[in-house]
Amino acid sequence: MRRARETHERIKAEIAREKVAALGRAGERLEAALEIVAAIGRRIDASVSADERQRLLGDYEVARVRALHARLALVIQREAVGLRVHRVVDQRFPEPPRRTCASTPAAS
Repeated sequence: MRRARETHERIKAEIAREKVAALGRAGERLEAALEIVAAIGRRIDASVSADERQRLLGDYEVARVRALHARLALVIQREAVGLRVHRVVDQRFPEPPRRTCASTPAAS
């Protein structure tokens, strides 16, 4: 009986470690996705061509949606490890805003 209990405890500890590792990977993926969004946003701001700005706005929206999916994955991983309050996610990883031609500084 003792051996079965020890095996069970080892398995539980391994599962907990994997949950924590998955949470870390989800956070890293979100950080990377948000950096891509920010980089495209900077390119939009620096753009002088209306055609280029339009193309970049499309790229920005695709990257923004990917970041939103990565953010959701992080929240799901947090839930899996028992973290139910996500204010820290909202504070550290705010959702990237939508951008339009009218909202770009270069278009003003």
